[in-house]
Amino acid sequence: MNKIKLITLFAVVVCIVASGGYWLGSHARSRTQDSGLGMQGAGAKPSEPRKILYYRNPMGLPDTSPTPKKDSMGMDYVAVYQGDVTEENAVSISVEKVQKLGVQREAATPRDVNKMLHASGRIEIDERRTYAIAPKFEGWIEHLYVSSIGQSVTRGEPLFDVYSPELVSAQREYRIARQGEETLKNAGSEASLGMRQLAEAASARLKNWDIAASQLNQSGSSRRTLTYYAPASGIVMEKKAVQGMRFLPGETLYQIADLSKVWVIAEINEQDIGQLSVGGVAQIHIAAYPDQTFEGKIAFIYPILNAASRTVQVRVELDNQAGQLKPAMYASVTLQAAHHPEVLSVPVSAVIDSGKRTIVIVERAPGLFAPRTVTVGQRGDEYVEIRAGLTKGEQVVTSALFLIDAESNLKAALSGLGGVDRAIPVPAIPVLAPDTAKPVAPAAVKRPVAKTVGHQAVGVFNSINPDGSVSITHEAIKSLGWPGMTMDFTLANASLSSGIKQGSAISFEIVERKPDEWVITRLHVKADVSHEGH
Repeated sequence: MNKIKLITLFAVVVCIVASGGYWLGSHARSRTQDSGLGMQGAGAKPSEPRKILYYRNPMGLPDTSPTPKKDSMGMDYVAVYQGDVTEENAVSISVEKVQKLGVQREAATPRDVNKMLHASGRIEIDERRTYAIAPKFEGWIEHLYVSSIGQSVTRGEPLFDVYSPELVSAQREYRIARQGEETLKNAGSEASLGMRQLAEAASARLKNWDIAASQLNQSGSSRRTLTYYAPASGIVMEKKAVQGMRFLPGETLYQIADLSKVWVIAEINEQDIGQLSVGGVAQIHIAAYPDQTFEGKIAFIYPILNAASRTVQVRVELDNQAGQLKPAMYASVTLQAAHHPEVLSVPVSAVIDSGKRTIVIVERAPGLFAPRTVTVGQRGDEYVEIRAGLTKGEQVVTSALFLIDAESNLKAALSGLGGVDRAIPVPAIPVLAPDTAKPVAPAAVKRPVAKTVGHQAVGVFNSINPDGSVSITHEAIKSLGWPGMTMDFTLANASLSSGIKQGSAISFEIVERKPDEWVITRLHVKADVSHEGH
């Protein structure tokens, strides 16, 4: 019994001592905190403040700022600290690696994104300056003055001599009426007036047949043949007249065209026609005159769309006094698009169009990148309008040679900014099998496998296909185990092939977006063609 009491007493003493120690420790910590002392006084380092990456819009709008500011309602922007970034697919990369990789950025800025439209065209005759020579009477051609196609004629120049019984009869009537008028000029006024009217009727009939009154003999016998003169100046484009042939009223003997002014008919893509207006300036280049630029204005936009080619014809009028421009010549046409006010825009190379959505890569803070879905508008030669998704001043990546479609594997591609993480060799540690208690062979240990995002290759650029893909003859690609062959590849961005000529030696990088669908994310003309692909 005494032994039990001693044990109980010992336990009570231990509890009292422990409680007292806990109270003393708590009281000491409390005094230390109240007095502002503590571990710092003992030489410990204070906790470092977290680094602010950027400031975000308090209402959740896609707007950030590197410095504190207020929104339009006067609310302070919220600081985002390092380690707090939760944006989907955001990737953090050291600034040193970004500089080493040569990643370029550019701010979204209001610009004029008007562009020059380029189209093919052809030289056509001005339809308002063509003339058909078709006599209004029946006759026979006695003699030709203009006897070949391409011959130049001027207004009033003789074309041919013609014999026609109708012309001879009309001349005879005119001559008799004139003689009767002279004979009866001293007779009654009614008789003289009648002969005068008969002469005027015969003269009017010849005039209606395009026979000049100067060819009529006021006296004497009638002429057997009369001369038919050119009604306008131009070039003989068509000739059916043959010496000695008979023709009927309305039959076309010559086709004459005035080429002092010509038309250029250009084929404009359906999506670009809204950017053109009548009166716009056009520049024409002809292969026959490579050092000359012909300038004209848009005179007419045709109201009909070609359903096969999805193009609309635009007519440009050109002066051709020198006669250099020949009908049916091919022409390269450059048209000035209609002027639009400045709009928020980014470089064309910054936009990735996956087919389902359009994205840009935004630099949220130094070394922090994230994809952003945007709505694009009109496209220029260098810049594209951003209608939604970006705000003025946000930095977007423009040299995204390693980025691919966000729908395929954007985050994996973005990780390439910091370099592909290679597998770290795992030592062959023996593992005991549960049943045999014997070491398992090292080959049975699974090791991490490196996943290659992009595959490097070199080859020759063949052409751009109608669907926007490119044909490339590449050398063997060792990382894929491919032999050299000619293949078609899809471009992550259409601007990758800009300026690359057919037959150029190139280096490029491909990524598998879907099974057996390979996308080019980087494409450059190769300076050293002897370099082999990896």
